[in-house]
Amino acid sequence: MHERSSVVELAGVLRGELNRYSPGEKLPASRALVERFRVSPVTVSRALAALVAEGLVVTRPGAGAYRADQARTAGARPGDTSWQEVALSAEAPGEAVPRSVDASGVLSTLSAPPPGVIELNGGYLHPGLQPERAMAAALARAGRRPGAWGRPPVDGLPELRAWFAREIGGPAGTVSAADTLITAGGQSALTTALHALAGPGAPVLVESPTYPGMLAAARASGLRPVPVPTDPEGVRTDLLEEAFRASGARVFVCQPLFQNPTGAALGAERRAEVLRVARAAGAFVIEDDFARRLVHEDAGPLPPPLIADDPDGVVVHVCSLTKATSPSMRVGALAARGPARQRLRAIQIVDSFFVPRPLQEAALELVGAPMWSRHLRQVAAELRIRRDALATALRRQLPAEAVLPHIPSGGYHLWLRLPLGADESALATAALRAGVAVTPGRPYFCAEPPAPHLRLSFASAAGTEELTEGVRRLRTAYMDTVGA
Repeated sequence: MHERSSVVELAGVLRGELNRYSPGEKLPASRALVERFRVSPVTVSRALAALVAEGLVVTRPGAGAYRADQARTAGARPGDTSWQEVALSAEAPGEAVPRSVDASGVLSTLSAPPPGVIELNGGYLHPGLQPERAMAAALARAGRRPGAWGRPPVDGLPELRAWFAREIGGPAGTVSAADTLITAGGQSALTTALHALAGPGAPVLVESPTYPGMLAAARASGLRPVPVPTDPEGVRTDLLEEAFRASGARVFVCQPLFQNPTGAALGAERRAEVLRVARAAGAFVIEDDFARRLVHEDAGPLPPPLIADDPDGVVVHVCSLTKATSPSMRVGALAARGPARQRLRAIQIVDSFFVPRPLQEAALELVGAPMWSRHLRQVAAELRIRRDALATALRRQLPAEAVLPHIPSGGYHLWLRLPLGADESALATAALRAGVAVTPGRPYFCAEPPAPHLRLSFASAAGTEELTEGVRRLRTAYMDTVGA
């Protein structure tokens, strides 16, 4: 059983037993709970913390946990927050973009499903694929480094910047440490780049479909996403040129390698064309290279990042270690040239000062260890196995009208096109009732989608057996909502 499932279940049992105790009465000691429920001390601690957060339990250091005295707050008058609706929706004169932010597309990949539900909607590696021991060892070593808990350089540790620069620029060294900033993961880097390169109300070109977290970040910055259609070879560059001309946009956000959600990789001719079109428009290309370390074992040689072929500062490159390690290893990089780099730096400093030094030191320890390349090889092999298992199960279990237009050689998801008229939201809801969590396709489009879709992750499940069982449960929901 996963740790989080154990925590939820234990918290539920303890919650149900609270009536046995009077307000202020001490609960059994943590050691007694460990022995009674045969769980780890960490599980007990987290379950009690959940009850503390609900106001049901209070803890006293060195004394234990006690049932809270809720009578003190039972008669408190609930606050009236209705005034906030006016304050939060009032727009400044000339404000073109609504101020509300919809995070639902992001939450679908961040929220853990209920116990017993198979997770095909996750955005991260399953704990069994994460290098947990290596990360723990790296963090322990990092914490003992001289100055590890002091203030880091605002641009990031020089050694870590140099490592990212080598990873991004390749053997030719086309990207230097001076071009590179350390960020708190890829999402933070994307937000900084959008904030730096386009003003409120400005249009920003995006692939259609694309990553919902980027769309949410763009809208939160007051930008207007404008879709540019894609196909199995990436963004349609003929339509990209037209979109620049029609919208007047000065920013294009793309994922050239194993795009989310389609899995497409930008073809060689289109790579050059994207740079040519953007340069002619006087525009920046934000390159989100999120999946380079999630290449599959059977993929051929990878193309270099777009920034490696761009000496003129058109490309702003975003990457991170998070996807290949752990959701909590929030260390990434921004690479840019010219005045744009200075603006990115200034905005990051204002927004967050710097990335915590212990985390940067731990990242350095991790990527410098002999196990790092071995971990990436193991992930590459396992992702290929899981991808094939999920694709095979989908083809066997679902009707032919549900189509996989593209099988990627990298990344962690498949993009399933449903028959026209299918209600993807109803299907996702029915799937959850059947015991499998999937992601509807609508949040990946900033305009009306051409067809209904599901995005299915093969990295967040426990293994191939769970993937196969997840598709079997999905078939049940499919037949109930879409039909044969």
